[in-house]
Amino acid sequence: MSILNVEIKAQCNNPDHIRNILSEHDADYKGTDHQIDTYFNVPEGRLKLRQGSIENNLIFYQRDNQSGPKSSSINLVPSEHPQKLHALLDNALGTKVVVDKQREIYFIDNVKFHIDQVKELGNFIEIEAIDEDGSIGEPKLRKQCQKYINLFDISDEQLLSHSYSDMIMEQ
Repeated sequence: MSILNVEIKAQCNNPDHIRNILSEHDADYKGTDHQIDTYFNVPEGRLKLRQGSIENNLIFYQRDNQSGPKSSSINLVPSEHPQKLHALLDNALGTKVVVDKQREIYFIDNVKFHIDQVKELGNFIEIEAIDEDGSIGEPKLRKQCQKYINLFDISDEQLLSHSYSDMIMEQ
């Protein structure tokens, strides 16, 4: 399945503030997922296997490293046998880096919110405006993402350009 996504990632010094705003806007809380994302060596883009209690997916995506809203082209396949898939991919491609996080997952319509506590890195908020079938379009996704940046009062200084995997590898 190919998905268009416009997203941001930002430092989050006050997760309770974000939770309160999401609650005030009747966000649908899906739960807290302990996720282990294993990134594999690929010539371009990023290939990761997400293993969690809520989400288990093999995900390939391409995205520029820039702060602020950025577009991603994502291919996602649910994984029914994540341990076997992990072993196969590690043998075939080799593991690049592992990201271990606790992720609270919320939705408002087609917009997904993550409040993340990432081992070795700290607390973050992610906003993902998602178009699963091509019916929304990138301009509207960008507007949705910007709406929540403003609502959460996320400053330009809080916005991050790199993925958690990049940040861990830079340590």
